[in-house]
Amino acid sequence: MEVPDTSESWKTKINTVAIGATQDEGGTRAGVVRVGGAGCIPGAAYEGDAGERPVVAVEVWDVAPDNWPAELTRHYGDALNDPGAWAQKGIEMGADLVCLKLTGTHPDAADRSAEEAATTVKAVLKAVDVPLIVWGCGVPEKDNKVLPACASAASGENCLLGSITEKNYRTLVAACLADGHKLISESPLDINIAKQVNILAQDSGFDLKDIVIFPTTGALGYGLEYVYSIMERGRIAGLSGDQLLQQPVISDVGAEAWRAKEARASDDDVPGLGPAERRGPLWEGITATNLLQAGGDIFIMRHPEAMKMFKEAVDEFMGVGSV
Repeated sequence: MEVPDTSESWKTKINTVAIGATQDEGGTRAGVVRVGGAGCIPGAAYEGDAGERPVVAVEVWDVAPDNWPAELTRHYGDALNDPGAWAQKGIEMGADLVCLKLTGTHPDAADRSAEEAATTVKAVLKAVDVPLIVWGCGVPEKDNKVLPACASAASGENCLLGSITEKNYRTLVAACLADGHKLISESPLDINIAKQVNILAQDSGFDLKDIVIFPTTGALGYGLEYVYSIMERGRIAGLSGDQLLQQPVISDVGAEAWRAKEARASDDDVPGLGPAERRGPLWEGITATNLLQAGGDIFIMRHPEAMKMFKEAVDEFMGVGSV
């Protein structure tokens, strides 16, 4: 019996976004990370161009975390007290770029100033030569003071800064336009709001081809199915010709996966779920691998074993080697 051809024909591709700038491009990075570019749904390279290889960004904070489980902190040790050293560790573990989260600028945390945040950005840029993602604390009033200072401190480095939302976008759009950075566009798992945020950025003069979408992220067992469906719908819409959804996608995997009790609980608390040293990395790695199949392009991760597991999955997914 003849097997029918079930392949789809797509109208367009997902935009390719370059992060980082080499010396020739006005920056100091050793190379540029490119994401996006897919001309088919994930895992269906027989339908079109699979695009750029999905990448891992190691999560680094500007202050040492006080609520991470021991299974995470033991891999970083004293480096958790130094964002530059922490970034170096992450790159040594196999990450492709660094995501610096300015957690310490939150008014309810250390309430670090814009000047302190800018100094940290400079320190991380000096410590590693890979591209940098800079993410605010999520409080609009504070981010609108901190992120422009960070954008200026990293001027010329073509970083990825975030995030803009439907109600808070003007200040960061202006800063990224002034200092030559890319933008993260955030929405609460809603296709229409994701499009609206991109429209607002575009109306403010920002190119849609310089945006990465953050539809928010859920972990295995904690809303992953809904996240998957929204990401998948967005990717299909983008490939079908919707310019407002043709952006690469970033997933904040580590933060969500390690919030799950199954990942962070001690062996005594959850006897029968397996040892924490295996359970936690699996929770993060499986979450990332699922979102890879939904159309993710950048994955912010924490645990070195989870990173390794995920990158092996990417090899298979992209057809690297014998699979």
